[in-house]
Amino acid sequence: MRAPLWATLTATVFGTGYLRPGPGTWGSAVTVVLWGALAYSVPSKLRTALVIALAVLVIVIGIAAATQVCRASGKKDPQFVVIDEVAGQLIALIAVPFTWQSFLTGFILFRAFDIIKPPPVRQLECLPEGTGIVLDDVAAGIYALLVMQILFRFFHLLKYA
Repeated sequence: MRAPLWATLTATVFGTGYLRPGPGTWGSAVTVVLWGALAYSVPSKLRTALVIALAVLVIVIGIAAATQVCRASGKKDPQFVVIDEVAGQLIALIAVPFTWQSFLTGFILFRAFDIIKPPPVRQLECLPEGTGIVLDDVAAGIYALLVMQILFRFFHLLKYA
């Protein structure tokens, strides 16, 4: 059985999930670059609302797509499914300064939390199908977001350009 084309294209982020090595890192990197390009053309007052809306949309569609691909592949969490990295990476970039330093820091923090999987990130993987695939990365993105906001708001390590 094959997953529907929309689900495969969505879950793999148009084939990004097939890049090696580290398809999850590629998924995150593509997200940072695309968000940077999109955010550049959006007024700064709307960026936070837009990235939140995009993250919610990616979570909802990503769960459905990941579920379809998961069922078709017969794997619990196929490595080529990277829509979850898109969701988590977008969350990590909510309300951060629009600078390359902020984007790089958000990228590194998200990847670290996604790889280390502190509680409850790892436990969320136990949820069924696409829900578990996507929500563990959402939790990793929330951890990265919290650290980013602490760095910015309390330590002023990241400045607005």
